[in-house]
Amino acid sequence: MDKVRIIEGRAYPFGAKNVDTDVIIPAAWLKTITREGLGRGAFETLRAQEGNLFDDPHYKDSPILIAGDNFGCGSSREHAAWALGDLGIQAVIAPSFSDIFSGNAFKNGILTVVLPQEAVDRLMEVAQTDEITIDLESQTVTTPFQDRFTFEIDPFRKHCLLNGLDEIGLTLARDEAIGAFEQRRGEAMPWIERGTENMAMEKQA
Repeated sequence: MDKVRIIEGRAYPFGAKNVDTDVIIPAAWLKTITREGLGRGAFETLRAQEGNLFDDPHYKDSPILIAGDNFGCGSSREHAAWALGDLGIQAVIAPSFSDIFSGNAFKNGILTVVLPQEAVDRLMEVAQTDEITIDLESQTVTTPFQDRFTFEIDPFRKHCLLNGLDEIGLTLARDEAIGAFEQRRGEAMPWIERGTENMAMEKQA
């Protein structure tokens, strides 16, 4: 997982409320087992409409999406986060998120920023013409017009995002401690190690 510190650029001024995961990535795209290419299916029903926001050249490759209340509601499909990531979105700003979507986004390195509706409205206005900057370390969202909005984030999630640590990375970071525990366990309970070795030999046979 890539480290998340500064996310800067144009933002999609989407703003829609109660956008569920079926809108983010339709069910027809759930047959795939890979994340690559899911960006093509992101917001597919909306992109079928002429002049839609997501295919507007003014917002091409925007790393930020500004949404309305309850973004990511509906089913728990992780494909929604995969599709946003493949589309190039690194952060979503909204007044509120579905808990499951927020968790899936975090696990996939996407920052979810909760701000009051007034701040979201202002950012929607700025996004029409200018870039927006999100600084995770200082927990601020700023604009070229001296707007500055602060947001809260769980300290554990912040630590993981700043350091690019997913669940595998967190485990690998404890490699020495895990190795030391296994050695102590082997010395204290050698029959467990022998049982593991016997199982491995049986599989080879």
